[in-house]
Amino acid sequence: MVGITDRVKEFVEKSKIKRGICVVYTPHATCGIIINENYDESVCSDILNKLEQIAPENGNYEHDKIDNNAHSHIKASIIGPNETIIIENGKLLLGTWQGIALAEFDGARDRIVFVKMIGE
Repeated sequence: MVGITDRVKEFVEKSKIKRGICVVYTPHATCGIIINENYDESVCSDILNKLEQIAPENGNYEHDKIDNNAHSHIKASIIGPNETIIIENGKLLLGTWQGIALAEFDGARDRIVFVKMIGE
């Protein structure tokens, strides 16, 4: 998982939007966007370990006959490609310990993350 909270906060600050929503989205089929605790790194490890139990890398999947990454597609489907965060007083309404991360399930790759804000 790669923390992207600070980058998203920068986009919100530069937008000058005071009230609205911020959508964080990745257009890739084997990674996702997650909001969860960003203080204790073991939370990320726990999430990744549980996802590995749910969709192990060697799970005898049909899709593996094509490119051997079915487990990544399953994990990305569970996490999802986007999160929406409320903007209030020009700031993201994240909880004290919450952070935004890109969760990569298919090895190191270049990824795109879109940030779109709607508001006043």
